[in-house]
Amino acid sequence: MHAARLNVPSMSVIWKQLFSLLMSDEIMTSQQSRSKPHRYPNYVRLELSLHSMAAWSPKQPLGLIRYPGSPGLEMLPTRRISGNAVRGRRGGFITRAWHGEKPELFTLIGVVCLAVYGYYAVFGGSSGVTSVNTVGKNALAVSTYKPAKFVSWPSVLKSCTPREGDDADGSEKMRVLVTGSAGFVGFHTSLRLKQFGHGVLGVDNVNDYYPVVLKRARLSKLSDAGIVSLEADLNDKHLIRKALDACKFTHVLHLAAQAGVRYAVKSPSSYVHSNVAGFVTLLEEIVHTSPTPKVVFASSSSVYGLNTKTPFSEDDRTDQPASLYAATKKADEHLAHTYNHIHGLAVTGLRFFTVYGSYGRPDMAYFSFANNIVRNKPITIFQGEGGKELARDFTHISDVVDGVVSSLETSEASGRKADGTKPAFRIYNLGNKNPVTVSDFVSLLEKHLGKTAKREYIPMPKTGDVPFTHADVSKATADLGYDPKTSLDEGLKQFAEWYLEFCAGSACAEIQAYKPSR
Repeated sequence: MHAARLNVPSMSVIWKQLFSLLMSDEIMTSQQSRSKPHRYPNYVRLELSLHSMAAWSPKQPLGLIRYPGSPGLEMLPTRRISGNAVRGRRGGFITRAWHGEKPELFTLIGVVCLAVYGYYAVFGGSSGVTSVNTVGKNALAVSTYKPAKFVSWPSVLKSCTPREGDDADGSEKMRVLVTGSAGFVGFHTSLRLKQFGHGVLGVDNVNDYYPVVLKRARLSKLSDAGIVSLEADLNDKHLIRKALDACKFTHVLHLAAQAGVRYAVKSPSSYVHSNVAGFVTLLEEIVHTSPTPKVVFASSSSVYGLNTKTPFSEDDRTDQPASLYAATKKADEHLAHTYNHIHGLAVTGLRFFTVYGSYGRPDMAYFSFANNIVRNKPITIFQGEGGKELARDFTHISDVVDGVVSSLETSEASGRKADGTKPAFRIYNLGNKNPVTVSDFVSLLEKHLGKTAKREYIPMPKTGDVPFTHADVSKATADLGYDPKTSLDEGLKQFAEWYLEFCAGSACAEIQAYKPSR
């Protein structure tokens, strides 16, 4: 026994026939099709009958198909307006749509909607992801991110284009994508690059790990300098792709990261999301860009972890991280080395040592100390085992920016050479060379704020902080000409002057109320 074979028209054939009928000026009904075309002024019914056991010939027009005893399937009931009779169906498709005729009007509306959607798909707009990156509350799922806001691509192109006439000295002007542009180091470096005439485009997700009001203040300064910052997450690969294609960057300065050592205990997924997944997304888009930009990225002195040898050298052991934050930063170094090895990507990693200065991070000790000192509140100073003082290699932001810009300027081109060699993978310490105890640091801060601190000493919590940092910067000095010049006394004087002006009155109420994680 053989099953009956069904000969059913394909959807493409059905739509083709329907489209032909909709666009035709001469519409035939099934009853009148054997005589002549008929202009039907009131109603048109396109009758389509598909029987499960009946054969159908694709050569036969759909409007002529009719099977005995079939109830049929009536589709697209359409009304012609009375004006149509006056015009005698004269005029083209647009004319009929303009006068409200169906289906021309519906078709035109659909085409316009598709055109608008296509424009935003190609030239910008919000991504389709609806998850929001708010890290200051509950822990994030690793896959979520904040969707990009509307993007003005003409403004982007203007921002990332170097100033004309600024290459009179013979130096090559750069086009730099700065991730983390609303952050402390990213903000200052972007301003310096723009000051030198380079093209700069920022990217930052502006999360709420610490008060967003400070990030908004930085973004406002960047905007005043003519620098556009896209509010987007690095995991939004479609937007990153569009930015890379639009600006043809010569360099990518990757400073975006979920910061903070102690907060990683509360929200580990946010560190994996930003510091690892975000970096991989960025690297993948970079290596699929031609010409391939050079990459400089931020590592951290935290990678030295439990290392007891001082000063810390780039050749020292870094496989014993003391915090999740440090582990993600070391992972970034390994990832960068991998992309350098496989793709010949020119990569430079920078290990920052306790950066401080104006527009700094409120979660850092010096900023938290200032908040409490000016409000006559006690400050908490951690101590190591046996009451030992903690010491840090405090480095002023201006010196760090010098090192960052120099690393961009001295980077080799990405890609393998004719002889098969690739650019060297570079790692540098950017510190101050002179560690200072936290107590001495507070004394200088008291001096420049004009107030005495109420000090409370407690044991350092087991959240991953290290008791001592000290940078060996000889390699950065030899290769980058790095030479930190700002003394701690001068640096804290500049910070105190900025802080007292910026936080005058109640301007810093939200920032001063912020309590860093412990």
